[in-house]
Amino acid sequence: MFRLNLPQYEIKISEKAGKRMIFDFLRRKYVALTPEEWVRQHFVHYLVEHKGYPKGLLGNEIELQIGSKRLRCDSILYNKVAQPQMIIEYKAPTIPLQQKVFDQISAYNLILKVDYLLISNGMQHYCCKMDYTNQKYLFLEDIPDYEKL
Repeated sequence: MFRLNLPQYEIKISEKAGKRMIFDFLRRKYVALTPEEWVRQHFVHYLVEHKGYPKGLLGNEIELQIGSKRLRCDSILYNKVAQPQMIIEYKAPTIPLQQKVFDQISAYNLILKVDYLLISNGMQHYCCKMDYTNQKYLFLEDIPDYEKL
């Protein structure tokens, strides 16, 4: 797999029916090892181990529904009263983080109305804080530690 711009962690990989699988410690199961999943697992470990995000407040592959349309957020951080606080969208390392990625995460935010949006392809990471009063968002220089959210 790709070397990412994220800290290493103790990766658990297995094989099932000829497919490589990686352990998702939030879902507590092995999932298909795709380039996007590689980024997700590294990023979630980074948030928990280096930024102090509580493991119990993070969820992977969260389904949303708008009418009959179903959407799936890559990861969501909830606050202590189980309200979504941050949406995280991952792309494979070879996928550039362009406007369409922001459009995708913004569509999720029309439903959830979170405080933070974060995107990463494992090489680059962008985090912005929403300002609903002034109808804009502010890009942050770094991903905030959990205690500063």
